[in-house]
Amino acid sequence: MRLILAGLIILLLLIQSVFWFGRHGVLDLRHLQNQVEVMGEENEKQREKNRKMTAVVKDLKHGYEVVEGRARSELGMIKQGEVFYQTIERQQ
Repeated sequence: MRLILAGLIILLLLIQSVFWFGRHGVLDLRHLQNQVEVMGEENEKQREKNRKMTAVVKDLKHGYEVVEGRARSELGMIKQGEVFYQTIERQQ
């Protein structure tokens, strides 16, 4: 009787160890859930970035004011008939 009980206890411990620590066990499941959360957060960041880029593309396709503003700020362009003054600060 003791031998059967000991065998059952060993079998139970073996099954529990596989359940907790084995492949596709509880610890593996938690690790995968954490990875899914991290990837979900990264996906949301990328979706927001895509929304912003879509808005910029839409503005560039349909709004000449945006194109003009970018040309002025990034390329330093001026309109015809405007006067451009550049000031240089003196070093003290």
